[in-house]
Amino acid sequence: MTAILHTGDAERGALWQEIVAREMPGTDFRCWPDVGDPADIRYLIAWTLTPELVASLPNLEILFSIGAGVDQLDLSLLPPHVRVVRMIESGITNTMAEFVAMAALSLHRDLPFYIASQRAGRWDPQDVLLCSERTVGVMGLGELGRASIARLSPLGFRVLGWSRSRVEVPGATCFAGQDEFDAFLGQVDILVCLLPLTDDTRGILCRDLFAKMPRGASLINVARGGHLVQDDLLTALDSGQLLYAFVDVTDPEPLPDAHPFYGHPAIFLTPHIAGVTRKETAVHSLIANLRRELAGEPLAGEIDRGRGY
Repeated sequence: MTAILHTGDAERGALWQEIVAREMPGTDFRCWPDVGDPADIRYLIAWTLTPELVASLPNLEILFSIGAGVDQLDLSLLPPHVRVVRMIESGITNTMAEFVAMAALSLHRDLPFYIASQRAGRWDPQDVLLCSERTVGVMGLGELGRASIARLSPLGFRVLGWSRSRVEVPGATCFAGQDEFDAFLGQVDILVCLLPLTDDTRGILCRDLFAKMPRGASLINVARGGHLVQDDLLTALDSGQLLYAFVDVTDPEPLPDAHPFYGHPAIFLTPHIAGVTRKETAVHSLIANLRRELAGEPLAGEIDRGRGY
């Protein structure tokens, strides 16, 4: 017998179990802790892993991540043969692109300044720039980066993109690799981080990177908290090197009480809600991948475990 095991949110698991039963009759979809015989489990759906869970599933073949990334999963716990698939679905993609466009427009039209002015009782109009006079740079040109560019470009922004390897994205001028990184950063008024979190990208949003951006630029981090060196961001904001920051992801999550991000006037903090896995739609991406697997076809979102994305 072949079975798939869902772990995590019980409400999501029950909904997915119901939809999979309707869309793929005969599929053995189980919800933790009702595992049954662990030897039946070939497919696992999870947000995080424990050594005990992995050790209990001797015939595991594929791990399906609940999220668009896999860095929250300790892949070292998995045997080398287990394939890992990240979630690609319209809910994550659309909500992320909407958030990036919202944050970029808010920074472009000086909304943070006007909120502070309102709170202080000031009536202080500023010069208004056109979107075409503002450059937005997107780091990370995967599914979410491309979707964000597709929302930003029609607004009229000058959009740049950067990734480790060369890709071309409609609506953006693209840079690649370390040799072109400084040229990319030097032109960016608003920097959006959508990189995967790997050993190479951890801490990339740091003092050195901020110093390469134009003075008075702003940051939008919607990737992972591990990309950001928090003290370096505070220093850059307090010195005026950076003007504002939208921070949707932190390390840890949630931040501890009295963390300086909560009260900092130049930081707009949201609780990891930029790109959301919508349980009503994500299950259909899972079903499509299960059908691909049964047909012997490549899976959408399968990662290279050696690279981590």
